[in-house]
Amino acid sequence: MRCAHFWWYIWAVAGRYILSLVIEGHKLCGLYLYQVPAVDMIINEYIFRKFGKQGVDFVDMPLKGIRVLDLTRLLPGPYASMMLADFGADVIKIEAPGVGDYARWYEPRKGKYHPLFLSLNRNKRSVTLNLKSEADRNVFKDLVKTADVLIESFRPGVMKRLGLDYENLKKINPKLIYCAITGYGQTGPFAKKPGHDMNFLAYSGLLELQGRRGEKPILSPVQIGDLGGGALMATIGILLAILERPASGEGQFVDISMLDGTISWMQTVLPDFLASGTKPERGMLMLNGGKACYEIYETKDGRFLAVAALEEKFWNNFCRVIGKEELIPKLEAPADVQMKMKEEIQAVIRTKTLNEWTSLFEQVEACVSPVLTVEEMVSHPQVAERGMIQEVGAGAAGLARQIANPIKFSRTKAEFVRPAPDLGEHNEEILAELGRTLNA
Repeated sequence: MRCAHFWWYIWAVAGRYILSLVIEGHKLCGLYLYQVPAVDMIINEYIFRKFGKQGVDFVDMPLKGIRVLDLTRLLPGPYASMMLADFGADVIKIEAPGVGDYARWYEPRKGKYHPLFLSLNRNKRSVTLNLKSEADRNVFKDLVKTADVLIESFRPGVMKRLGLDYENLKKINPKLIYCAITGYGQTGPFAKKPGHDMNFLAYSGLLELQGRRGEKPILSPVQIGDLGGGALMATIGILLAILERPASGEGQFVDISMLDGTISWMQTVLPDFLASGTKPERGMLMLNGGKACYEIYETKDGRFLAVAALEEKFWNNFCRVIGKEELIPKLEAPADVQMKMKEEIQAVIRTKTLNEWTSLFEQVEACVSPVLTVEEMVSHPQVAERGMIQEVGAGAAGLARQIANPIKFSRTKAEFVRPAPDLGEHNEEILAELGRTLNA
């Protein structure tokens, strides 16, 4: 590292430390200095540009030196690339001019953009390219030559029509890892069928099992297929391909189907059905309403208590606290008895408020928890201790609270380097890296 860069690096790190003390001090007083995080972001940006992919980072991140081209929008792809960006990958969002990622424009907005977009697209750069234009496709191909990973979520055939499918791009860059996230994968009768999270859950059989016995299936408030079936599987697939590449010297195509991924999550349901042929029934499985020891009960004040006393020792403690010791021998009772037990337990739980039950179980190992609201969760001491809600600079939006990365390393922790980018914010910068100009 050159001497001048060394002293800039020392100044930047020291400056960030001092600013962090200032910010924490003002938080204690109940005040927020929006200007301070803005200065901090400038320092972060300087460090990234000076000591990033081509230089020396102030932290050696696990994915430092990995460049990812992200053509995806909305949720599954951006979540996958966010996981990579948080650990040092140089993620470049390839967006359509004037439109970009649709999630930018959802309402209500925090500053210029929707909070979902700000959360999913931190630590990324943005370049606008019209892939229907030959000139912009040539720029894109130049980017592909520099890339390690490409992620897209178009329906099968779209990239081939543009001449940008894996078979064409691997001729440009044989080491390219090309990940396609689609609803149903690249093969099969549904390959080109459109779909959303609910469709993937419906075809997987999982949606049929969600809900109470005798009632219609219920929707999950989070997207199981998009995130669990798509984003996480894509992240794992990309990382495995990165690990394999040094041995073969080649990249490969990673085919991610959100339906496939959702089916793979059904480990507590499908193995038994595949072995016995017994059809699972909504609301009657061990972990979705079939047992009294694993149920949600309403309290006196209209709140809810989550009881997960599956093991005998926890069940024994639970029954003693609620004064129902006679239920202890019935932990594994038949289904009809379980339904009667639930009625008895519900009658008892309704005699006290949620706070009263929480206090009674606080020092008891029974796997009993209050059902928190989102508002209660974000201020819960366990969540705070783990740093799962972080307050960061969000560009023009000022300070913003975001969901932190859940993976906690002992050394190479996830880092917040820059806020979500404006549309095409890094056009000039990225073109310069390719030896191009805005007009070339």
